[in-house]
Amino acid sequence: MTNTISLVRHRVADFDAWKKIYDGFAPIQTEHGVLGHQVLRSIENPNDVIVTHTFDSPEAAKAFFAIPELKEAMSQAGVDADSVQISYFDEVEAGTLVGV
Repeated sequence: MTNTISLVRHRVADFDAWKKIYDGFAPIQTEHGVLGHQVLRSIENPNDVIVTHTFDSPEAAKAFFAIPELKEAMSQAGVDADSVQISYFDEVEAGTLVGV
């Protein structure tokens, strides 16, 4: 089975305030099919954030991003709505390189 990875890039008003709300949203993520996540923060601009989420299908990923609770949480977290970019990818390979 191939996983679907969403990549979300956006600017936030304050990373620490955003992260608190993001962390509190975890139960809703789980309820709506998020299997895993990764949060990346720009070195040059700490309020430029990339978040990846893993889903079991493209349909699950797209359904998650359509829930009204997500849009509300993003607004409360200080996400600049005009900066939001969402892309979907099929996971082709993942792993850890040890001793190469």
